[in-house]
Amino acid sequence: MNNGEIPFLSATELSRMIQGKDVSPVEVTEAYLERIDCLDFKFNSYLTVCRRQALEQARAAESAIAAGEYRGPMHGIPVAVKDQIWTRGIRTTNGSRVLADFFPEEDATIVGKLKAAGAVILGKTNLTEFAGGGGIERFSPPRNPWNLDMRTGGSSGGSGAATAAFLCATSLGEDTGGSIRSPAAWCGLVGLRPTWGRVSRHGMFRGIWSMDTAGPISRTVEDAAITLAAIAGHDPQDPYSWNAPVPDYRVALDGSVRGLRVGLITEHLRDPMTEPDTRDAVVKAASVLEGLGAAVEEVSLPLSRHAALVATVPLMVEPAQNYQHWVRDRLSDFGHNNRIRLLTGSIIPAQVYYKVQRLRSLLREEVRQALEKYDLLMTPSAGTTTARIQDDPIISSKGSALTQPSLYGRIFNLTGTPAISIPCGFDSRGLPIGLQIGGRLDGATTVLKLAHASEQSTPWHTIRPPHA
Repeated sequence: MNNGEIPFLSATELSRMIQGKDVSPVEVTEAYLERIDCLDFKFNSYLTVCRRQALEQARAAESAIAAGEYRGPMHGIPVAVKDQIWTRGIRTTNGSRVLADFFPEEDATIVGKLKAAGAVILGKTNLTEFAGGGGIERFSPPRNPWNLDMRTGGSSGGSGAATAAFLCATSLGEDTGGSIRSPAAWCGLVGLRPTWGRVSRHGMFRGIWSMDTAGPISRTVEDAAITLAAIAGHDPQDPYSWNAPVPDYRVALDGSVRGLRVGLITEHLRDPMTEPDTRDAVVKAASVLEGLGAAVEEVSLPLSRHAALVATVPLMVEPAQNYQHWVRDRLSDFGHNNRIRLLTGSIIPAQVYYKVQRLRSLLREEVRQALEKYDLLMTPSAGTTTARIQDDPIISSKGSALTQPSLYGRIFNLTGTPAISIPCGFDSRGLPIGLQIGGRLDGATTVLKLAHASEQSTPWHTIRPPHA
């Protein structure tokens, strides 16, 4: 196979070829590094490229496989990692000049798990400053392979750009307020937020302790499944991580969804901020699932319309408290918009924070009751497709910060339940539209099952961005 063709294979296809020794991890890694060298100047997806370390890991994977020590589907697969996640001896900036010289002395648990699975770490991807979302970049913003003038979604935008531009086989993002599913929706990808606690947060810069989780941004549902399987599992260094076996998520990807009950959230589908193209694409996706045997009907969750506001308060308050020493001593090193965000979060009254926690409990109960009747809930991933980079990220022509793409995703951040965004069409400008599927706390396999069935029955995941 021509090395130039390798990056266009899915991680799952590469995995089979590596296992069958039809291609070597070194060939695969070199193909991706060459593509990064030639093209990433257009996308700004990487902050650090780990050429030497990646080739060392690729050679080690090649030797192990040659010796009959194949470790599983991620062995030899090149992965990009959001620069919020620690990597031993490799600069980890969290998207900020405050941490421009930070070189962790240990890997985050999930990076260690990737290495144990034989994956190759290509580099660290661009993000908004301190993973703040909302287009608050301290470095040059990543650009969308579907339109280079457009945003990639926050805060894991670099992982979205790298994956959509075929500059990695799969990637890791982090999702506190929608930051895995937003780039997935805007870049035409699959983004999976695991159940809170399924993946360790040790060695990852904090946002909100009760909402942070890392997860995959991939090109297919199966790619997301094998990436999640590699990083999931209990970690004694994260006391909130689940002490439960990690299933083989691919077992559920059998195409059978007959009998599954799906609730399509009315408040998100009918919201005035949901563009007509998005609404039509989601309705068509629901029709496809009905044709496969799933039972889809609209369900009203009145509190879901307040999820963005409920999440916004802790998204401002907790980072300001987590990093108060830097806010106090190095405020001028933060970007202008992030300074405003952190200072505002520092003075929000305690009674406001307390009130949104009460609202969160009510919303969580509303979702729990809905998931007693339905196996899954479904919404648009975002009400709108991507916005132009020059648009003000705080107050844009489309409304306030509450209309950012995480609006419809935050319901699942607040409840801690798993959710995935998959492509479901394009708007009139040719920009990707995302479909979001959420499930019960222990329902990630069911989420993946429905997402995979939808993906395999539609062409959206096979269409390449014009600039990739």
